[in-house]
Amino acid sequence: MTYRKKLHSSWGLSAGGVDSTDPDSIFAVSNGTAETEPAVQPHFDNATKRENTAAVGQPAYLHCRVKNLGDRSVSWIRKRDLHILTVGVHTYSSDARFAALHTDGSDEWTLRVAHAQPRDSGAYECQVSTEPKISLSFWLTVVVSKAEILSGPELFVRAGSDINLTCIARHAPDPPSFIYWYRGTNVVNYAQRGGISVETEQRTRTSRLLIARALPRDSGNYTCAPSSSDSASVVVHVVSGERPAAMQSGATISAPTLLCTLFTLITFYSHSHFLAKSLYNTRSLTFISFQNKALAPR
Repeated sequence: MTYRKKLHSSWGLSAGGVDSTDPDSIFAVSNGTAETEPAVQPHFDNATKRENTAAVGQPAYLHCRVKNLGDRSVSWIRKRDLHILTVGVHTYSSDARFAALHTDGSDEWTLRVAHAQPRDSGAYECQVSTEPKISLSFWLTVVVSKAEILSGPELFVRAGSDINLTCIARHAPDPPSFIYWYRGTNVVNYAQRGGISVETEQRTRTSRLLIARALPRDSGNYTCAPSSSDSASVVVHVVSGERPAAMQSGATISAPTLLCTLFTLITFYSHSHFLAKSLYNTRSLTFISFQNKALAPR
C-alpha cells in the first residue's frame, strides 16, 4: 500500500469526490465527534469565515481554527477529487501553489492558494485526525476583477471644460491598496500642470480623476489600474471650438432618433424623385405637343 493510499485510508477518503456548485450544501455536512473527553477533545471554532473570495492571480486564504488539537494533525482536502493537499505544514500536492501556514502555539491552520485561478473555485475541507475524524467545509470563489471607466471607451470634451473620469474596480474581493491613473504609458503627473486631482475611496473601490480647464494637449489614452484588478482605458479628445451634436459630453444618437432621421431622408428623396419625374414628363408632353402643332397641315 502506497503512502497516498494510507493517507486516504487514515482520513476516510473514497476514490472519488463530488464538488457541489452550491456552497450551502457543503456546510450541511455533519461533523463526527472525537472519542475523547469533552474537556479536551479537539473542536472547530465556529466563528471562522467559511465562504471566501479571491481575485484571479492573487493569493487565496482559507483559515481553519482548531481548539485543543493536542497531538492530532490537521489536513486540507480538495473535495471535488478528494485530493489531499496538505498534512500539517507539509504539502502533498504536485501543484506548488498550495501550502499550509501555521505558527507554533497558534490554533489556526491556513490553506494558501498562490496565484488563484477560476479552476480553484469550489469546496475544501479541513480535517482533524481524531477517531472518528472531524471535518469542516469551506467554499472558495475565484473571480475576475476588472476595472470599469463609467464614461465608456471614448470621451469628447470641449477645450476649457473639465475632464472628469470615474473608475470602479468591479468584483474586487478586497478594496484595492492603490488605484493608479496613466496617460499613455506614464503615470498622470500632478506636477506637470495644475488643476489635476485624484480622489480614491477604498471602501467603494472607486477613483475619480479630474483635470480642470482641459487643453487639446490633454487628449490621449487614459488608463485606470487598480492594484488587484485588470485595468480599463478611455480615449479622451479635447476639441477646440464647437463640436458636432453627437460629440456633446460624449453623447450618442439614440436608435429612435436615428430611425426618424433616416425615414425623413427617405421620404424627402422619394418626393424629390417623384417631382423630378413629373416635371420631366410635363416637359416631354409639352415638347411633343409643340412638334405636333408644327407638323400639322395648314
